[in-house]
Amino acid sequence: MRLFEGTPFDIPPKCDLCGRLDSECICSAKMKARVAPEKQIATLRLEKRKKGKTVTVICGLTDVANDLPEVLTKLKNACGAGGTIEGDSLEIQGDHLRRIREQLTQIGYRVK
Repeated sequence: MRLFEGTPFDIPPKCDLCGRLDSECICSAKMKARVAPEKQIATLRLEKRKKGKTVTVICGLTDVANDLPEVLTKLKNACGAGGTIEGDSLEIQGDHLRRIREQLTQIGYRVK
């Protein structure tokens, strides 16, 4: 039972992929399924930004197969730095290749 079910404030659950109501969702169960971290390869690289700032970029993880905000939070906490999600890549401020590599392998991702 939802919190406001049966009231005018009721907001029925919607599919994260197509945006339709769960009862009207056209997404297949295969599309909604998460891919195990062991079956994914994360690619790490350093990029230089404006004013000489260095950013560590993690690519190869898709939003459909992962909970990218949760992964980003773990990486930011491990590095003690800020970060953001840009498309299908995660960006962490600073040069943290070693820490991110350790954290991703600890979670279960293969790192390249």
